[in-house]
Amino acid sequence: MLVAFPAAYLFGSACVDLFARATGRRRWFRTASHLNALGIASALAAAIPGLIDYMFVVPPKSSAKNRATDHMFANLSALAMFALARVGRREEDQPAAPWAMAAEVAGVGLLTTGGWLGGTLVYRNQIGVDHRYANAGKWRVEAIAAPATTIDAAAVGELDVNQMKLVRAGSKRIVLARTERGHVAFDDRCTHKGGPLSDGTLACGVVQCPWHGSQFGVASGAVEQGPAKDGIETYRVEECDGRVYITLG
Repeated sequence: MLVAFPAAYLFGSACVDLFARATGRRRWFRTASHLNALGIASALAAAIPGLIDYMFVVPPKSSAKNRATDHMFANLSALAMFALARVGRREEDQPAAPWAMAAEVAGVGLLTTGGWLGGTLVYRNQIGVDHRYANAGKWRVEAIAAPATTIDAAAVGELDVNQMKLVRAGSKRIVLARTERGHVAFDDRCTHKGGPLSDGTLACGVVQCPWHGSQFGVASGAVEQGPAKDGIETYRVEECDGRVYITLG
């Protein structure tokens, strides 16, 4: 994970600055300056895949989206604090201005907060985790730029029983799934906290949200088990000429 590099460099620059000031070892200020530069550069590089995940991986209108937004602002604020601290550096062998040291300490706090939020996104919301479906089926997603009323979603034999596929049709996220009784389609968003049902588990015609365990009947959309209270929307599915079509209207 790229985020480990800026976290280590920036945290290290603050620690080395404090150590150099406490012990009077001026040469260590140069080391802190170099760590600060490496941290800022690697943070900018790590922000690119983070922004891609934020835009395309984190489910919209979900608790994870809110958490990811807080994570982004915490990291950007931390980066701003360390960049401000760099402005407060004088010669490389001289201690930074007191306000620059305070900015570094604030940056460490923000960096810690951002790291905690990022860990929660991975371990609780399973963002960026590689999932496997029944029979080791790999999670699949297909984007359709301008969806019509009917979507050509998959080949008839593309999915095995109890496997799912996410179809991003414009702003809509629809799950195509195959059960023992055939193909079904339903909204990807869990009605509890917005969890991605396409990342969940499908068995016996019931899909379970990976975040909090809410279960829905994929044919009717009805809630089978809470904490969700509202059902999910389902869509009509037809097979024709070896293809599976989803009707949105």
